[in-house]
Amino acid sequence: MERRTFLASALAAASARGAGPTRFQLAGMTLTYSPFSYLRALRGIRNAGFDFVALGTTHTDSSGKRAPLLDWRDPPAKARELTRQCRDEGLTPVMMFAGINMESPDGPEAHARRIEQAHAAGIPQILTFGKTERGLYEAAIRTLKQAGPLARQAGVLVVIKQHGGNTATGADCVKIVREVADEGVKMCYDAGNVLDYERNDPIADIRLCVDEIRSFCIKDHRDTPKDQDCGPGYGEIDHYKLFLPMMRTGRTIPLAFENVFEPLVPRPADPDRVDILNRRARQYIETVLAGLAAEQPPAAAKRTRIPVSPAG
Repeated sequence: MERRTFLASALAAASARGAGPTRFQLAGMTLTYSPFSYLRALRGIRNAGFDFVALGTTHTDSSGKRAPLLDWRDPPAKARELTRQCRDEGLTPVMMFAGINMESPDGPEAHARRIEQAHAAGIPQILTFGKTERGLYEAAIRTLKQAGPLARQAGVLVVIKQHGGNTATGADCVKIVREVADEGVKMCYDAGNVLDYERNDPIADIRLCVDEIRSFCIKDHRDTPKDQDCGPGYGEIDHYKLFLPMMRTGRTIPLAFENVFEPLVPRPADPDRVDILNRRARQYIETVLAGLAAEQPPAAAKRTRIPVSPAG
């Protein structure tokens, strides 16, 4: 084994054993502002108190039509321009969507192009997932086995999250990650989707894959009185229990706020209201993480500043 590979493996193993406190990066996701412009999304996320941002998928363009923010066929220069706008608003980008299922025939090429875009734009993680129905498992593995080395060479990480089908749970995702067996492919944990797609308990599920988690999509879910995804704290997931096994990973973990909305009521038509919901979601998760940090051993507590790590 090469020395560099050995050191990387040793450091990963030490982190998994609890080498130090986790540094959380709370990131507003522009997806929560899809009906509005990208620039309004960035300003809203900053106004809601975030220092980090995750790029969504579609926004209303200058003609008033909903359009993809960044197609996987677009040149890397477009991705670089999008993140320049992030930084101009005082936000550090941490994640973007792959925008194509791992099982797709275009999966290998699309993920390779996304890696080029992310590298050019300085975005450290690319979020991907599978189809909502099982099948084409080998195609998903093939896509990720090609993407892993490309991601490492580019200084980018491909993270898979729960989305039903082959990626329904953390247990399913960790199986895929370990079969791919490349440090360029890890996991993003989406507790809301675990509860939503197959009614699995995310509190038990997350303990099966803690070592492979490198980010979160923040989302809650309710089954009663209506089956519906929602913002954190509005659903049935206990976030204290969810984050407890993640407090001592020694890693920097982005938390991308994918859903901040109230259940049962229509989503707001006013972006100012979305700002309020984003701020409320951020404050709720900050409260959870601060409480958990206070319960850590004194040596760990004095070395960490929960929940946000320095930008850069």
